[in-house]
Amino acid sequence: MTKKQEIISIVRDVIHSKGYQATSISDVLHAAKIGKGQFYHYFSSKHDLGLAVVEDLVQELDNKLILDILQTSEEPVSKLNNMLDWFMTSHTEMERKLGCPIGNLAIEMSEHDEEFRVRIAGFFDRWFESVEEVLNEMKKNNQLEITIDTKKSAQTMMAMIQGGILLMKNQQNNVLLNNVFDCIRKQFNLI
Repeated sequence: MTKKQEIISIVRDVIHSKGYQATSISDVLHAAKIGKGQFYHYFSSKHDLGLAVVEDLVQELDNKLILDILQTSEEPVSKLNNMLDWFMTSHTEMERKLGCPIGNLAIEMSEHDEEFRVRIAGFFDRWFESVEEVLNEMKKNNQLEITIDTKKSAQTMMAMIQGGILLMKNQQNNVLLNNVFDCIRKQFNLI
């Protein structure tokens, strides 16, 4: 791992915990154990670092969620269950329930910074499309009603996931997320 990538990884955790706007350059320097000169060697500003963090998060989610789960050759029901399991596992493993790192940034930054908003929206669009493709596979396999609008259903499913994560974060309780996932599984015939 390069020093630049190491800084991005460390700052991802800081931003996930504190939020982008509440994270200061001093927080970055302290957490990464670097000086200002080294920071400015790699990043022109906090904004530049923030965008690098978003890109790093998006690349990880594109790989782990979209490529490794939703775009595999597995059966469509397995893909959606694996997606829900992946979210549940990743949030259950957190000691403190900090929420979804990309969802948190979407909520915090979308109205304040167009570059953040566009980059995060690009990931959400790819996620929408991937879930929609899986739902279309299910329709083709007669696992869903033929009349279902897969685009709206994909958006609804993702809203339920992100909403469940938000409630879990607020209540600091995985049960809320599990309840949302149970409803998704029943609604989309994943059981």
